[in-house]
Order: sequence, then C-alpha cells, then structure tokens
Amino acid sequence: MSCRAFYLSLLALSLTACSSVNNKQAQGSFDYQHKPEANDLVIPANLNKPKQSKDFFVTNKINHQGPVGKDMDIRAPSLVMPVAASSRVVDESGIAIIWFDKVLEDKNLLEFIERVVKEQLDEDKITYKYIEEDTEVTLSKVIEGATSLKETSIKREGIKTAIIESDWYHNEIDVGWIFTDIQFSKSLRFRYQLLAKPHGRSVSLRVSLVDFIQTDEKGGSKTMDPIDKQRAEKAMLNELIAAVDYNYRIQQRADRLTRANQKLVTLGKNNVEEPAYVVEMGLDDLWGNMPLFFENNGFTITDLNEEKKIYYVDFVKPDTSIWDSIWGDDVPVVDVNDANYQFVLAPLDEVGHKTAVTIYNAAGEPLPLETLERIFPVIEKGLSFRNVF
Repeated sequence: MSCRAFYLSLLALSLTACSSVNNKQAQGSFDYQHKPEANDLVIPANLNKPKQSKDFFVTNKINHQGPVGKDMDIRAPSLVMPVAASSRVVDESGIAIIWFDKVLEDKNLLEFIERVVKEQLDEDKITYKYIEEDTEVTLSKVIEGATSLKETSIKREGIKTAIIESDWYHNEIDVGWIFTDIQFSKSLRFRYQLLAKPHGRSVSLRVSLVDFIQTDEKGGSKTMDPIDKQRAEKAMLNELIAAVDYNYRIQQRADRLTRANQKLVTLGKNNVEEPAYVVEMGLDDLWGNMPLFFENNGFTITDLNEEKKIYYVDFVKPDTSIWDSIWGDDVPVVDVNDANYQFVLAPLDEVGHKTAVTIYNAAGEPLPLETLERIFPVIEKGLSFRNVF
C-alpha cells in the first residue's frame, strides 16, 4: 500500500468511526404508529377549563404523507470536514462546498486544487471531462444555498472557474460462489465546480451528484433519497479535502528538503569586483541576523554603521580542548588571525534577494579569495543560520 493510500485510509477511518454505528432506523418498537390518537379532555360545563400550554402544540398543517416508523430515516445530515490547512465551510449551508485559502505562496491555488481533483479521479480509475458554462451561471450555482453575506457578495470581475464531470462510479454486491449474480448495484456521477475569487487567494470546491442509477431485487431507480444524496456528495468532498491536505503535506515536506539542501551561501564578488560571500537573503534581514552569527563564532561587535551597513568587530579565537570533542561541544572555528575586521553588507540585485558580505582587515583591505575559501565551511554554516531557524 502506498503512503498516500495509507494516509487517506487512516483519515477516512477517523472521520467515519463515529458514524459507522449509525443506523437508518430508530431502535425499538414502532407500535406507536398504530395507536389511535387520544381524545381531548372533556371538561364539565360547570367547571373552569385548566390552562393549556402551547409550547409543544402540533398543528394539523403537517405532511401526513411523510415517512413514519421503519420508513423514517433518523440519520443526521453529513458534515463537511475542513481538515486541510486554511479550509473553511460555508456557514449554515447544506450543500457540499468548502473554501480553501492560500497556503503555498508559490503555487496557483486554483490549479493546485484542480490538479488534486484530477489525480483523485485518476487514482480511482475514473475518466472525466471538462464542462464549459457561463461564469455568471456557475457563480450562482456554486454559492446557491449560502446564507452568509460574506460568501454571496463575491465580485463578478475576474472570476475564474473550472468544472469537471466524472464518469460513473460503480458499486456492486455479488452473491453466489461458483456462479455469481449481482444482487445490488449503485452507480453515481459527480460534478466538481471550482471557483477562484478575483485575488486568487481563495478557491471554493463544490461537489454535486449529477446522475444516479440503482438496481436491486425490487428493480431499478434513478432517484435518490435526499439524505443519501447529501451524504454521497459530502463523502466525496471529504475525500477530496483529505487529498488536498495530503498534497499540502507532501509539498511542504519537499519545500523543507529543498531549503535544507539549498546553497544559501556561495563564494563570489561584491559590486566592485572584490572577493565576497554571496548570501541568499535580503539586506535588511541579513543585517538583523548578523549579531547571531558574530555571537556564535567568536566575534565581538565594537561599533556599527547602520546607514552604510558596516559591522566593526574584534575576533578572538575561542579556546577549545579535547573534552569539547569528547562531549560533542566543540564548535567549528573561523581560521583567521585575532584582529579587527569589518563586515560590509551590500545588495547585489534590484529584487533584493541576494546580499554580498565583504570582510575587510584592519588596514581596510578585503580578505583574499584563498582566505575566504579556507574559512568557507564555517562561514557558510553560520550565514545560512540553519541551526537558528
């Protein structure tokens, strides 16, 4: 079993565990439906009628053709489970819809959710097709039933949608051993409607049952009980929400591995072609973090010029002993002479994602490339701040 299938199975079990014992029928006898209605209390004319409470009064204006007894479906409506990060349900809405807010800044949210839907259909071995509809009509269908003004006041300009319809999901129950026969079959087709708000940071996903066929010993039917229909739609939506959550975790793990393996510090040159370290960090962020680097590597700040982004430091090589290596407390030491140095920071690009760190000695001369190469393993680890963030 794949890691993804195992994860989704566990999540599905956790979501359905509390409802697996539910039954469509109430427990106990249904004799009450055959008992005659009690007559009204007759009060003699010479007595005052007692005061009657109207709190639990039931009028006769009810659906007398509705199900009773064993035909009554007592199951509560299913719930949409917003288990994915930054997901939310539409308040007081009975439709199978959920909103996702942006979690991965480097991903297009609509395309990400759309890809998850298609991957789920591929995994289920279900073909699908895209449906073209007018944006205005689609928007009305997606927010149909929403009672929150916040959800219904979506602007029409810049709306992006994607509508996917699945082929048939088949569920069959066979009887027999050598010669089997289909005792029960159910087939369902779903529609997945995605809608992105104009800013692209919120996307809704709605699941609708568009076709249904059921056959059993009593015959066939193309109509579905409203509660069963709602449960089928929300079960499918919950499966997709779990898939979105799984994909979030996979992508976030990949991003963490990328950052862990990324070369954040390299050897290069500053803007005047002097040897320097190039750090993949903005100037202001690196300037604010430099004191941590100095503290951890034997430098003491004696002065600074924030306008020119210069740190004036003294370096004294830390004392180490054999006991440090035995107990695992030894820290890599910058292999330079005890002296005064200047660390000058300067931006390298207009975007501000790269910063040059040039080290000058007491005479105002940049350290040569050979020295920068020799101390690079310690400097790279320190200026990457891997042990800090």
